[in-house]
Amino acid sequence: MNIVNPVLPGFNPDPCILRSGDTYYIAVSSFEWLPGVRVYQSKNLAEWEHCTDIITRQAELRGNPKNCSIWAPQLSWHEGLFYLVYTDVKSSRRPFKDCHNYLITAPGIEGPWSEPVYLNSSGFDPSLFHDADGRKWLLNALWDYRIPEGNKSSGIVMQEYDAVQRCLIGEPAKLFDCTPLKKTEAPHIYRQNGYYYLITAEGGTGTGHAVTVARSRELAGPYEVDPLNPMLTSRDNPGWPLQCAGHGSLVETPGGEWYMAHLCTRPVGGEYAILGRETALQQVYWNEEGWLRLSAGGHFPQLEVPAPAGEHAPPRRPNRFEDTFDGPQLKQNWNTLRILADDSWCSLSRRPGYLRLAAGESVQSLFRHHILAIRQTDVCFRAETTLEYEPRNYLQMAGLLLYLNDENYLYAYVTHDGQGRVLRLMKCAADHFSLEPEAVPLGDGQPVHLAAAGEGAKGQFYFRTGDEPAWTELYASQELGFLSGGFTGNFIGIAAHDMGRFAGSHSDFACFRYEGKD
Repeated sequence: MNIVNPVLPGFNPDPCILRSGDTYYIAVSSFEWLPGVRVYQSKNLAEWEHCTDIITRQAELRGNPKNCSIWAPQLSWHEGLFYLVYTDVKSSRRPFKDCHNYLITAPGIEGPWSEPVYLNSSGFDPSLFHDADGRKWLLNALWDYRIPEGNKSSGIVMQEYDAVQRCLIGEPAKLFDCTPLKKTEAPHIYRQNGYYYLITAEGGTGTGHAVTVARSRELAGPYEVDPLNPMLTSRDNPGWPLQCAGHGSLVETPGGEWYMAHLCTRPVGGEYAILGRETALQQVYWNEEGWLRLSAGGHFPQLEVPAPAGEHAPPRRPNRFEDTFDGPQLKQNWNTLRILADDSWCSLSRRPGYLRLAAGESVQSLFRHHILAIRQTDVCFRAETTLEYEPRNYLQMAGLLLYLNDENYLYAYVTHDGQGRVLRLMKCAADHFSLEPEAVPLGDGQPVHLAAAGEGAKGQFYFRTGDEPAWTELYASQELGFLSGGFTGNFIGIAAHDMGRFAGSHSDFACFRYEGKD
């Protein structure tokens, strides 16, 4: 059996992999989407399922800019406790970066998780190393605003963490400077073969991304860089199917095999990372000189790698998701922007069998955008929803969204143009807003069915009303390449907005379906 990459398709970046007993876990970044820090689990490294999300009540994200909020969680386990360290980024506008690092613990992966312990704000991508002598050390990338041009990561710093006092003690010490690849971040330390191995990401999270490995006999260094650095990268082969390879972490199987989880992208049409940054696995080993190497040889990430000995799994199938809103709570896969879903705006009880969304602020709001969305996990997909909505004016709208961030989205929505209920399509690409000039009359009282289909970098919206069996194209097909870039990936969601009066209207959704296609 082979592991087929990416193992976590769609927006699942900055993976941290961990084994506890016979279960593997991967925690990924969530940025402005809540609940935060999605965690997946597996028994064989090939089949992964979403098991929990960790950040719920611990963070206040309202007002945080796009591509900020929850970065690069690191999950560890020591003496009966799970530890999670993460960054809450409040601003990344150069030359500064307001990034606050926190630590929480729990007896089990599903919690209950402790209240956050504030650690520092000197940089991002925190990592906690549990040494054999019982001492704990926090590592993070160091941000230096004084660097005149480009990225301002200046290396990795380390400081001791006192688990009894629940605070950092002593002074931070510089552990590692950047290699010529620069942009050093995402530190992880592993003890192996009498060495401390420092795994970092370098080269930036785009096409120059790479994994750098260095080692030292002493925790505090000095660290010797792998003579064949980088250990993993796609930077010198722009046609390789997995791009942006970097941000790696290691796990050892019970049988003594080693694997690296890492970030990657699959550019659609060789250009657009519409699905965002994904997670892949590579089989690795320690060579005779004690350096980490890909089992496949070279430094390019592979689309398929051998699974651990004795493991078997059925072939992968396209992803499917459906919520008919007839249960006591929303399905686990949903995400919201900067605020959690609660009964004040997202109710399954006010009209049983439907999801009632109270209208929020505009589609570009950074505070109370009332949207429920899921990750696009397939290059080709179709999503459908049915809603009942009776807007009274053009400021009220509800419908189906393809959403990267507040500057890049497509929105098919029901609204009112002064003459009656209509269907419209708005687009924002690189913060340039446009609106299809001709509205589609709908009439009143009938449910509206909306669909969106993606075929690579092309997309098409559809609609029908009432009991009509046939779908009608909504305007022309759309180029989707602009739903790419930044730190997240495209989401597909349902939403309601009212710019006349906050929560002044509501929409009832009967269902939502998503299906990937081969």
